[in-house]
Amino acid sequence: MLKGMPPSESPDWTLVVPVKTLVAAKTRLSEAAGPHRAALAVAIACDTVEAALSCGPVARVVVVTGDPVAAEALAGVGARVVGDPEAGLNAALRHGAGEAVRLAPGDAVGALQADLPALRPAELALVLAAAAEFDQSFLPDAAEVGTTFYGTRPGVPFTPGFGGASRDRHLRRGAKELCLAGADSVRRDVDTPDDLRAALALGTGPRTRAVARLIGVRSPEPRPPGD
Repeated sequence: MLKGMPPSESPDWTLVVPVKTLVAAKTRLSEAAGPHRAALAVAIACDTVEAALSCGPVARVVVVTGDPVAAEALAGVGARVVGDPEAGLNAALRHGAGEAVRLAPGDAVGALQADLPALRPAELALVLAAAAEFDQSFLPDAAEVGTTFYGTRPGVPFTPGFGGASRDRHLRRGAKELCLAGADSVRRDVDTPDDLRAALALGTGPRTRAVARLIGVRSPEPRPPGD
């Protein structure tokens, strides 16, 4: 049963962010990024985690990764890094959630995708405030096919269903879909060059912006008035 929680009792959050090994990361950006694909993947993840840590309700970020280069970079922006059990995305998230509960058993736990380089702390706070009203909830991606955030209140089993058409999967499992205005940056994950351009148009963090400039990917030019 989904239960409400008064705003004054909203919990702090521990967010779990899964980061692939760099050899497997952002393969659909290979043609655009060329030899800079790994650097782009690290830049996107670091901008995501740094923005999340700047969000008031977020007490900590646990990154799950098996890549030593990514681990060092993400620890450098303030994440707590744990190893990846190498059993798939959702197993990695559950592993990170176990660490989250060990660190702060009274916190809510959320899974956040690592490829949200335009993430705005205020928009993430809006999502977390809405998620705190329900036992389990999720935010669909911009395409309304996948999921960028899944969260559970303290003490609720953490059962993420990421991968592919995860929006429908989370709905079938009884998670509350968060239908929010003003959360575009939390929904804008980056898998393709067009996704990257859309994120740049929203305004990414500095690392992503620098690598995008290096590889020649720019946001779309604004259309003239009246077009």
